[in-house]
Amino acid sequence: MSDELLISLLIVDDHPVVRDGLRGMFESAPGFRVLGEASNGVEAVERAAALDPDVILMDLRMPGGAGVDAIRELTRRAARAKVLVLTTYDTDSDTLPAIEAGATGYLLKDAPRDELFTAVRAAAEGRTVLSPAVASRLVSAVRTPKAPGNEPLSTREREVLTLVAKGTSNREIARELFISEATVKTHLTHLYGKLGVKDRAAAVATAYERGILG
Repeated sequence: MSDELLISLLIVDDHPVVRDGLRGMFESAPGFRVLGEASNGVEAVERAAALDPDVILMDLRMPGGAGVDAIRELTRRAARAKVLVLTTYDTDSDTLPAIEAGATGYLLKDAPRDELFTAVRAAAEGRTVLSPAVASRLVSAVRTPKAPGNEPLSTREREVLTLVAKGTSNREIARELFISEATVKTHLTHLYGKLGVKDRAAAVATAYERGILG
């Protein structure tokens, strides 16, 4: 497989044994290429700028630079890479800040190998990936914002949100609903405003919490 077709990765974790394990796992699987590693959030931002990976596997609690701070900085810099959090922690104080900072997905380190591969592929396409445990926590933790958030969604916005919740990409949503990708993005912007959120993961969590979905 040519390098252009491979999903490139940056692995960020403060434990060398974890980095080695992940590198070995992805390098032995078809479709992936590990560009490099980082041991903390500060180093992760520097390495991401230098290597320009498709996906960053990011731990959260690391000495010398936390994962959430790195995600926030990558978002501020409009980095191309999608961040997939891979951690042992699924508490509200970990999950919500990571998603709010701009993480595309959130998985726990006990996720099966194939689930991790699938999640990285989905993240590379910009689709939201949440482990069931994390999704449940987000649903229960998200609260109605003070200001916007009570305006009802239109039928089309609900259709878009339902597809987003299934992990459908903007291109696939456009094809499914026979509209352009630009129109999909417009609907997303409107429903984000109505729900008082900033991204796909938070929109899905908020929609479940309010009973709009499910």
